[in-house]
Amino acid sequence: MSVFTTVTPQQLSEWLKAYPLGELLDLQGIASGITNTNYFVTTSTGRYVLTLFEANTAEELPYFLDLMAHLAQHQVLCPSPVRNIAGNSLGELNGKPAALVSCLKGRSLEVPSAVHCAEVGRVLAAMHIAGESFTANMENPRGANWRLTTGNKLIDLLTAQDRALLESALSAEANQSLDGLPQGVIHADLFRDNVLFDGEQMGGVIDFYYACNDVLLYDVAIAVNDWCTNEDGSLNAELTVALLKAYHAVRPLTELEHQAWPNQLMSAALRFWLSRLYDFHFPNVGELTHAKDPAHFQKILQKRINEQASLATLWV
Repeated sequence: MSVFTTVTPQQLSEWLKAYPLGELLDLQGIASGITNTNYFVTTSTGRYVLTLFEANTAEELPYFLDLMAHLAQHQVLCPSPVRNIAGNSLGELNGKPAALVSCLKGRSLEVPSAVHCAEVGRVLAAMHIAGESFTANMENPRGANWRLTTGNKLIDLLTAQDRALLESALSAEANQSLDGLPQGVIHADLFRDNVLFDGEQMGGVIDFYYACNDVLLYDVAIAVNDWCTNEDGSLNAELTVALLKAYHAVRPLTELEHQAWPNQLMSAALRFWLSRLYDFHFPNVGELTHAKDPAHFQKILQKRINEQASLATLWV
């Protein structure tokens, strides 16, 4: 369970006096996630998700909360921030910035089907289109500069084989061009545990706290690397094409994006291998933590580098 900051029912009851949500009935820590502290909160008016932000500053957070509100207003399936009596969606609890959002129906999937992947592609494209009218801007904090800096911090801690993989990926990324690729608001973390389904019906997309402005295709690559990957790290053709076709039907992908697709898949894999390596070597001290295995994305990254030529055939 990822609970870095403990909140007791008594503390939360006092905090909730600033919200028109009635009486606190239940408080439960949420096991998923490795960055923030999350709880399910049930009151006499409904069920909500409480997040205490462990890394983001209060100055950064309005971007994420305003984005969720904007997307919800544009019929994108995502949580809506809850405003307190004073009209603010961001507060402070136990010394940490904190926010409540609506709780969506459904649960995350372990084994998605082509139908699920198509829904993810459709909703991701709708989110990218809705983001065009969102005026705030947030540079990707885990973009290419972060990947280079973090890679340099980790490189001396790696085995010779892993070091060679990292050097190869960083070199390939440094040589790719992003010119002409559509950019805008991206989710940047659209993994299976951040999408809720009830059967084949999507309940919504959650956890927008890595959202930022970057290449839209990179966001698609992040999703495909998680939703459409086989056990050996290779891409599942059926799932990949289902996601891409559904996305393309809402926001048509360009020829430049086709050319950039193999490199964006590699960059997306590199980003998550590095973040998991960093958490492994420099763990966040918390009460109860859930760290993810870096070997999973090491395997995916190696496949994306080895299979560069064939990746372009998995397209629409």
